[in-house]
Amino acid sequence: MNKITCKEALIDAYNGCKNKLALRCTSEHDIHSAKKEILCCGGTGCHASNAQQLMDNLNKYLKENGLENDVKVIQTGCFGFCAQGPIVKVMPDNVFYVQVTPDDAKEIVEKHIVGKELVERLLFIEPLLKTRVQDYAKMSFYAKQERISLRNCGLLDPENIEEYLANEGYQALAKCLFDMQPADVVKEVLNSGICGRGGAGFPTGLKWKIAAGVKADEKYIVCNADEGDPGAFMDRSIMEGDPNSIIEAMAIGAYAIGAQRGLVYIRAEYPLAVSRLETAIKQARELGLLGDNIMGTDFCFDITIKLGAGAFVCGEETALIHSMEGQRGEPTTKPPFPANIGGGYWGCSTNVNNVETYAAIPMILLKGAAWYSKIGNWKAELDENGDFKRTISGNSGTKVFALAGQINNVGLVEVPMGTTLREIIYEIGGGISGGSEFKAVQTGGPSGGCITKENLDTPIDYGNLSKIGSMMGSGGMIVLSEHDCMPAMAKFYLDFTKDESCGKCTPCRIGTRRMLEMLEKICDGNGDEKMLEELENLAVTITDTALCGLGQTAPNPILSTLRYFKDEYIAHVRDKKCPAGTCRKLFTLTITDACIGCTKCKRMCPVGAITGELKQKHVIDTAKCIKCGACIDGCPKKAIIKD
Repeated sequence: MNKITCKEALIDAYNGCKNKLALRCTSEHDIHSAKKEILCCGGTGCHASNAQQLMDNLNKYLKENGLENDVKVIQTGCFGFCAQGPIVKVMPDNVFYVQVTPDDAKEIVEKHIVGKELVERLLFIEPLLKTRVQDYAKMSFYAKQERISLRNCGLLDPENIEEYLANEGYQALAKCLFDMQPADVVKEVLNSGICGRGGAGFPTGLKWKIAAGVKADEKYIVCNADEGDPGAFMDRSIMEGDPNSIIEAMAIGAYAIGAQRGLVYIRAEYPLAVSRLETAIKQARELGLLGDNIMGTDFCFDITIKLGAGAFVCGEETALIHSMEGQRGEPTTKPPFPANIGGGYWGCSTNVNNVETYAAIPMILLKGAAWYSKIGNWKAELDENGDFKRTISGNSGTKVFALAGQINNVGLVEVPMGTTLREIIYEIGGGISGGSEFKAVQTGGPSGGCITKENLDTPIDYGNLSKIGSMMGSGGMIVLSEHDCMPAMAKFYLDFTKDESCGKCTPCRIGTRRMLEMLEKICDGNGDEKMLEELENLAVTITDTALCGLGQTAPNPILSTLRYFKDEYIAHVRDKKCPAGTCRKLFTLTITDACIGCTKCKRMCPVGAITGELKQKHVIDTAKCIKCGACIDGCPKKAIIKD
């Protein structure tokens, strides 16, 4: 494809590429069509489950059946339904197969492609209805989602820029360069109401307005791709599945604020995302969509990738900037803010946004601020010109969550702001796994807090989550059941933040360690009620005195669990019992009279702690028992209990 040297050339490229997506963009169910495409999830999770071998096998059997010219195997980004991967979607049949292995490739080709029959056993089973569903749009997991940031994930080949062009790619950038002034772009983003999706929720348009107002010869625009929350993988999936949307959005932002260079700060633990970003940047340069005189205009902009070492604290923008400069990833006090001269990259004015924020920008510019602001539960005060003045309540747009834990449908979900936790957990998530009782949901990762069943109908936005003692964070959402111990959960997150503290300020460096020590004593049965009071006082002090967001929010899991689950802490320190039965030093395993002497538990015990003869009641030696739970899982009569 030739270089795109003007707006007309981009339109020609779009028209020339549209047929590439013809089969994928149809809603018809035509299993008898000869022309087909087999879309295979190419995200990290599915690659770890032999997705590449699956694609190789599909191509092999297509060739054996002489169909290599009629049926194409396309690698896409993550479909989001990670618990069901690897995923295969056949178009235009609109048939969605789940948990597909390389050994299933032959049956898909011979039965579905050649025989024009569904492979029933590979269709998704709705966990609540117990019925098989072939159309992904009718699955509870997808039905209530509104995919904007994830719009191209699972649809496009992320390593082929022509497919991005065919789906209106770089049209938003062209609109900005040819039809809008930089101030108009800033105004459009401001009026959309989009807030930073990295966790803090600062209005993106206001951030751009501040940076655009700085008079400087050199400015930078940065993409924060240092996703570090345990269980969070939203940014990684977007970069792996739709890297060009990030490149286009950064170019739009650079035009708006007057930057010439962009940097993507991404952790080195994301090799697939790095590779696909590099491919997308290279292809964009070759087409003249990055570099000098983009699309024949005076606008010049290019992007460099900076690899991070995986420090959680580098998600904070000043620590991130220091790391990009080759210094220790430590935060600094503000002001100066990164947008100010002296506060950014090498002292230059710098704008930092995260991956999910950038992914929504092209759609905002293409469809308009009014379109985006009507999504969600945003209420704003406008000035006399009808422009955004201030937020009254709620937030606009959508938010991506990484739904995990004790939930049937694990994966990435993108929902409008204002969607309730109940809708996400029970309708999209399919309810609690194993038929267990819902206990709480942890939002915001190590920086967030627990939300209980009393708040399940809370509309999700930045303000509402803050009111009930949690936070949005980057979008981690861990569902907990009756079998999860809340003090142990707080201990898990404190162990993480203690290790991730940069050590610059004393409250975070020493305070997180002291809080962890207290939690360890509580979970081991060595705490007392006075310790609970000391723990809460220390948590409040660290919140008020730590230097950056990591230290200021590190006590949140403690404070929220103490607020809603004080009785569990009391049970640990007063009764020396763990109500959930997960703290190993606070329970023993006992075999009841329901034992039939099948010897299965005896054979499964890794340390030989169970004795007994065939057809006689068995006994556990508590001195030897390591409480691994293998005997409980294996007992057919559920005769082993925790005391």
